[in-house]
Amino acid sequence: MSFISALWQTILLSAPYLILGLLISGVIKQFIPMEKVKNWLGKANFASVFKAALVGVPLPLCSCSVVPTAVTLRKSGASKASTSAFLISTPESGVDSIAMTYALMDLPMTIIRPIAAFMSAFFAGMLHIFFNKEVSGEMIEEEAKKPCCSKMKKQQANKVSFPKAVMNSIRFGFGDLIDDIALWFGFGLVISAVIMVFIPDTFFMDLGTEASRFLILLVGIPVYICASATTPIAAALVLKGVSPGAALLLLLVGPATNVSNLLVIQKYIGKLGVTLNLIAVVVIGLAFSYLTDYLYVDTAINWKTQMGHDHNHVMWWEQVFGAFLVVLIIKGIWKENLSKYFASKGHEHSHDHSHEAESSSCH
Repeated sequence: MSFISALWQTILLSAPYLILGLLISGVIKQFIPMEKVKNWLGKANFASVFKAALVGVPLPLCSCSVVPTAVTLRKSGASKASTSAFLISTPESGVDSIAMTYALMDLPMTIIRPIAAFMSAFFAGMLHIFFNKEVSGEMIEEEAKKPCCSKMKKQQANKVSFPKAVMNSIRFGFGDLIDDIALWFGFGLVISAVIMVFIPDTFFMDLGTEASRFLILLVGIPVYICASATTPIAAALVLKGVSPGAALLLLLVGPATNVSNLLVIQKYIGKLGVTLNLIAVVVIGLAFSYLTDYLYVDTAINWKTQMGHDHNHVMWWEQVFGAFLVVLIIKGIWKENLSKYFASKGHEHSHDHSHEAESSSCH
């Protein structure tokens, strides 16, 4: 299988489910405003942590977007426990990444992934309740600076008509959201194709399951990979011999932890809070990793995926969805990552011309 063939196959498998996930994400974003979320997460108790972990699972925010959102929640009165639970479950899961898991992996993993995300977030929140208690009169004075991608927009308080709400949902799903994840999602697709084509089938089998888990933790904790981007990578790794449990560990650790975000959020939940979050993600990730391997190896669950198989009969609508997804990815990368460089060059060029004009007028 050639690299281009493997890449296009992954795109074809991903496109219908990711596009559906983007639509549903837009609806969730429109009809579950952040103002409501703020009201749910005020106290450092069991109920608030449960709500924070639960509401974060379907929300369509990447790791870059969730940090300023979590800081806003914290500044609005949310507890360290609730903020941490929201901060973990949101990037680990999401409607778009859940849909991608079903497209590229299988139904059991699609169910296990959000449950594991919820449990790691809930466990982190409970650790905060017991070991990182709120300080009376504690104030947060500085605004967090957004580390990378998304341009967060304030939720409008005014009610909008249903047609406008639908348009806002579509605009968010196929605008802001896909723009946020386009670069990393494209990166994930390319890496999955590289793994499928160039990694020997027995490489990870020879490496061993425990070594694979350790390697995933070593790479996944400091490096940011968004939830949607980890999915094709994890699916390709399983095809090359990585256990489903080790793949799940990548799905959990990659999106939830990275150095830049940890440095930002440390100011709002403390060094102890960051440590507790890391402990929760690693402990629950490993627990679910072993549980997942047990379910796949020692029970009747068989791993099923369409990746790696030749698709001789591709329907026309699959081609259309695939082409549409490619356009969305290119559009997002251009808008969020490339256009600013060309705009700055254009600005410098026009500034040079204006400076020359001013100089000539002086003579």
